[in-house]
Amino acid sequence: MLTIDLKQMIRTVPDFPKPGINFFDITTLLKEPDGLKATIDSLATPYAAARIDAVVGIESRGFILGAAVAQRIGAGFIPMRKPGKLPAKAIKEIYDLEYGKDALERAERRPRRRGSCGSLAASCWGSRS
Repeated sequence: MLTIDLKQMIRTVPDFPKPGINFFDITTLLKEPDGLKATIDSLATPYAAARIDAVVGIESRGFILGAAVAQRIGAGFIPMRKPGKLPAKAIKEIYDLEYGKDALERAERRPRRRGSCGSLAASCWGSRS
């Protein structure tokens, strides 16, 4: 059971990257050992027995949290990068933002399946896909 208020450990930066948008800076959370552990625990615990093949982490917060969650649940890790950052053939996904469009890419090669239920996506807080 989570006993730490993680929201209190996250700094809100108003009007970033554009006016009217709030940026949630998790570096203030990550620097606190108890906050970091509680975050990883709260993301990983619901999926500990789910037989997830891979955690997909979206640049860059998803790299930090997604890799830790993947390790904790015994899964692989797939980084989603900004377009043009991967050296090999990539699969691109375009999506809408509050303030425009953006895209992410992942390496075309998929991880080996273990007869499990699929993947788990981790961006800021993670959601099951």
